[in-house]
Amino acid sequence: MKPFLDSTDAVDDGPELARRMDRDGYLFVPGLLPADHLERVRRRFLDFAGDAGWLLDGTDPAEAVADLEGFTVEPQPEYMAVIRAVHGLEEFHALQHAPGLLDLIGRLCGGAEILPHPRLIPRAIFPQREAYTTPPHQDFIPIQGTESTYTAWIPLSDLTAEMGGVQIAEGSHLGGVYDFRPGLGAGGIEITRSFAGTWRGGPFDQGDVLFFHSLAVHRGVPNVSDSLRMSLDARFQRVGDPIAPETLMPFTRPQTWEEIYAGWPADSLYRYYWEGHTLDLKEYDLSYHRRRDTMAMEMAEEGDPRARSTLQRIVARDKDPGRQEKARQLLENLDRRAPA
Repeated sequence: MKPFLDSTDAVDDGPELARRMDRDGYLFVPGLLPADHLERVRRRFLDFAGDAGWLLDGTDPAEAVADLEGFTVEPQPEYMAVIRAVHGLEEFHALQHAPGLLDLIGRLCGGAEILPHPRLIPRAIFPQREAYTTPPHQDFIPIQGTESTYTAWIPLSDLTAEMGGVQIAEGSHLGGVYDFRPGLGAGGIEITRSFAGTWRGGPFDQGDVLFFHSLAVHRGVPNVSDSLRMSLDARFQRVGDPIAPETLMPFTRPQTWEEIYAGWPADSLYRYYWEGHTLDLKEYDLSYHRRRDTMAMEMAEEGDPRARSTLQRIVARDKDPGRQEKARQLLENLDRRAPA
């Protein structure tokens, strides 16, 4: 696998940033964010993780050594409770408004006014649970709006090779939306096409940022260390481009913005900042998720455990009680079939 192309030399050159993004579908910029801000957020994240039983007793909480008995994944209630706590931190939301991020995205977009998506996502990946490593997928399916949305993937700590990170299939953004099936891990979707020979990756230091196009295929790297891997997904687009209404809602729904902002200063710059713009709202296309959910139901009927993450999402988020109950029953059947 080839290492990421370091774009430090192009940080101040908007046309070159755009050329590389158009060609490769990603930009890797080491040391873009202040490590002290990331560390403050990481420590607060670990406070919540410790309270939830995710950290091994008798170890230094700063080392984030995981108690595997506490293993949980999105969208299980135990996982989402910690994510909601992190999502309520003003300093967490401030990260995506860092001048380094906004200035670079602005130059990439030719000086256009930039909108950070309100839907900012904290993530925690337990070690030694390789089956739940995020499979190859594209962000456009859950984000939608404009294809010209850019994700900033930001680790909250240094990431050794053992802790893993994210890899990008170079140039994959040029192929449109690829065929997919249900898969384990975040998003519950797995691209079926192989991108052998195109993957780029490498270790991360605290403060490094990986930017990529919404159609770029990317995947998690197995965490084979003994520590939690914590990161966040921030997304950006031009203010004038279409945006899906769901992107303006919290990732942690049914938690509301009012609940998230409770205790924040009334004059916080990060409260409802998007309401100062006239946005081009574009209806969300549910067909991708309906197709995924239908396939997952069929796979579960045949005992395929790869349907598990999608079924959990149906139970947690579907508005149809009948579908929720069917998914719950299928999960119970998968549990009964699982090896002891």
